[in-house]
Amino acid sequence: MSTFRVEPQLLADKSALVVGVGGLGCPAALALVRAGVGRVVLCDDDRVEAANLHRQILFDERDVGRPKLDAAFDTLRARGGTEAGILRVHGRLLPDTARALVRDVDVVLEGSDNFATKFLAADACQLEQRAVVHGAAIRWHGTAWLVPPGGAPCYRCLFEDVPAGAQQGCSEAGVMGPVVGFLGALMADLALRWLTGDASAAGSILSYDGKRDRLRTTAVPARRDCPLCGQRRIAELIESAYVSGICTA
Repeated sequence: MSTFRVEPQLLADKSALVVGVGGLGCPAALALVRAGVGRVVLCDDDRVEAANLHRQILFDERDVGRPKLDAAFDTLRARGGTEAGILRVHGRLLPDTARALVRDVDVVLEGSDNFATKFLAADACQLEQRAVVHGAAIRWHGTAWLVPPGGAPCYRCLFEDVPAGAQQGCSEAGVMGPVVGFLGALMADLALRWLTGDASAAGSILSYDGKRDRLRTTAVPARRDCPLCGQRRIAELIESAYVSGICTA
């Protein structure tokens, strides 16, 4: 049986931004570091909680109460990362920082727990022409998909805007640790394929059913009237909002 192996030199000069160091971001960041990605930037503002240890594999009981980024940094260093290759951005992805952060990397892995951040990451990557891998999981189900620079299709082709009203997240609805572990690894796989020149997965969403252990690939059609990659109305509004400093998420 042949084994595919990425040569380290192919990834040494590549960079990735991991938005959210939780159930999805932890395994994704570990896979990127172990694969040899030269610079992995971690973005989060939360602290380690005991209730989340079952799904956040970079932390253990000794890390409870610590900033996630500091705990993740120590674990990744111990697992083969270098001090210069793991960067920490203490804080959420925000309108006044998003474009600069995504502009400085080759690919973004977005595994946040709220729709505002997901849309902000999608919009910023579209504006800065950067590839983004979106990931989400709840209960026994999860999705991952790669959006190439400029789309299309893009995140807003599926979800036009932030849903109105309160939405259930992992804290309210729950999520299975193995499901986020699988999806986080899948996100890293999509990112590594992109970094090594394989764009064949772009444009399709991967849906995983943990109860049935089934992975389904579904092509996402680009919408001509998409406000981001189609008509680009959202992009123009966001761009002007960034300049004026009035955009919030």
